[in-house]
Amino acid sequence: MGNRRMRASGCWVVVGTAALLMAGGVGTSAPAAEKARPQLGMNLAGPADWSTELPFVDVFRLSRKWISQRRGAGWGKGPELELDEHGWVKRLQPNCYAETLLCTIDGGHYPSGRYTVLYKGRGRLEFGGAARVVQSRPGRMVIDVDSSRGTIFLRLVATDPSDYLRDIHVIMPGFERTWRQNPFHPVFLKRWKGVTCFRFMDWMKTNGSTVRTWSDRPALEDATFTVKGVPLELMIDLCNRQDADAWFCMPHMADDDYVRNFARMVRERLEPERKVYLEYSNEVWNSMFPQTRYAREQAQKLNLGPRDRPWEGGGMYYVKRSVEIFRIWQEVFGGTDRLVRVLCWQAVNPWWIDHIILPYQDAYKQADALGIAPYVSMNVPARRRGGNMPAADEVARWSVEKVLDYVERESLPRAIKAIQDDKRLADKYGLKLVAYEGGQHLVGVAGGENNERLTRLFLQANADPRMGRIYERYLSAWGDAGGDLFCNFSSISRWSKWGSWGLLQYYDDDPRRSPKFMAVMRWARSLGQPVNVPE
Repeated sequence: MGNRRMRASGCWVVVGTAALLMAGGVGTSAPAAEKARPQLGMNLAGPADWSTELPFVDVFRLSRKWISQRRGAGWGKGPELELDEHGWVKRLQPNCYAETLLCTIDGGHYPSGRYTVLYKGRGRLEFGGAARVVQSRPGRMVIDVDSSRGTIFLRLVATDPSDYLRDIHVIMPGFERTWRQNPFHPVFLKRWKGVTCFRFMDWMKTNGSTVRTWSDRPALEDATFTVKGVPLELMIDLCNRQDADAWFCMPHMADDDYVRNFARMVRERLEPERKVYLEYSNEVWNSMFPQTRYAREQAQKLNLGPRDRPWEGGGMYYVKRSVEIFRIWQEVFGGTDRLVRVLCWQAVNPWWIDHIILPYQDAYKQADALGIAPYVSMNVPARRRGGNMPAADEVARWSVEKVLDYVERESLPRAIKAIQDDKRLADKYGLKLVAYEGGQHLVGVAGGENNERLTRLFLQANADPRMGRIYERYLSAWGDAGGDLFCNFSSISRWSKWGSWGLLQYYDDDPRRSPKFMAVMRWARSLGQPVNVPE
């Protein structure tokens, strides 16, 4: 039940660069950017029942959306559930029940022990899988969990429509007295202490977000955070606890009222010493995401760009909407002192950056940074598509040493060149260069992800000591080129055919056994960040 979302590389070229001859460019009048200060930020893994990061001590926060079940029928064959505005089941049909999954994590990589279950309303809960009930009274249960048995199954088998069962919490052992005051797991907080900035792209479920209005936003009262994302209140709380800046990605369909209310809450609650990085959606250049199609549709409506090259109009709409969002935040904050307004685009496509993203409507004058994702990429397709990258069947027969030879000979130099080229463009327009994402990008694509032998090879390469040395060279090159904030992608997640993104795979991994983790955190410590680096 692993994460099924394949990362989109900041280094995939997904559109052509057909000439859009614009008057443009800027001269030497562009203001100079502030002196670069390389520093480590972190993309946090998204909320999911299979999340192995375990950021919250209440594991129900990451439960799966309710599944409607009919007794005697197949899985998920129950009638449509009647839910309230926060996703709680208001009533059940006869011979039916609702079910959800928690901690779909194999191998015992979440805590065993006595969990406390709290709820409001009248009804009946049952547990299965890794959990069994040992105490029960109205509003409170205790379950004994053996994590070696895998998933916890929670079933709502009865509920009173006049006082339906809701506000369920499943609290890890040892946190019943403290979870309301501190919702975060102490291992999670300790692990990322000293990280300069948290990018909340995945926490906000930015890719394909359905949020349009302020009333659509994730709320603390929601049954689960895996549907709409983590509420803003918790993102702010985390940054305040960790003395970290916040990077928010505004949903691509969000209206001005949403943006304004979001900015107000941040201004009111985020500690004044903290900066806010602002980005419109995520990778609006990347055609695998719904936000890219949305931007192109909006461009067509507004007659932006040539009709026969909708991708160019989409880029213009991205710039237009970004600047509109920046201005709203500037109005709410009364200036830009606490804001870092970021225009993000594909790292290996400098033509776009130089001809549309920065100069279009003088957008660079309303921004503070150019954001890129300079991945160290090795994308292997099922069939050879040109260039020097063999097909998956051939690469799968390589040794780990040969894979890492290729990364050092081909992938790393390409990434470093992209950093250097984009830094020159950032300098031209007087902007900082930041990395909204970055790291290794060894993955099968276009069917290559289904080659099991290739997947095993890439997992071995990610765990090899040489990968740590590659990260050391990569991050040094970022600093040497004048890069500023570098947001690693990502924190903790299981490695699979969809990629090996996490610095660690499980919350209880020994960091000393991960060359990637150690290289990244040692780099941060060398920059003066008070990160925890086990020795």
